[in-house]
Amino acid sequence: MSRRPGRARSRVRRDRERGSLSAETVLLAPVFLLFLLFLVGAGRVVEAQGEVNGAARDAARAASVERARSEAETAASAAAEDALAGECEPRVDLSGTVWEEGGRVRAEVSCSMDLGFLGFGVVKEVRGDSVVPLEQFRRVD
Repeated sequence: MSRRPGRARSRVRRDRERGSLSAETVLLAPVFLLFLLFLVGAGRVVEAQGEVNGAARDAARAASVERARSEAETAASAAAEDALAGECEPRVDLSGTVWEEGGRVRAEVSCSMDLGFLGFGVVKEVRGDSVVPLEQFRRVD
């Protein structure tokens, strides 16, 4: 009985490829890890933007029920600080507000948020704005 020549070649080929999966894993693991870190960082940015947008919505709503503009600014700042407690010190701007019957309140909230994770200190200026109608039945003293 004679040996087939194809079997010997396939055995040699398998021996040369032995360990190639380990090498591929070692080379691809850092790339995969960087991709996961990028996803976590992008998620944190989206979360921060959502928090600031929510604070702007709360600030605009709080300002829309006040009778005087000075009271509205105070209420908007307090609402934004409550919404972003522990995250940052928000700055609230009510410019663009039409303070008359049928008007609207435009609140822009901005703050510098620490988006760092795993020891990376990344600070980003995040802005959010919201427009709500001026409450027709505002508080009366």
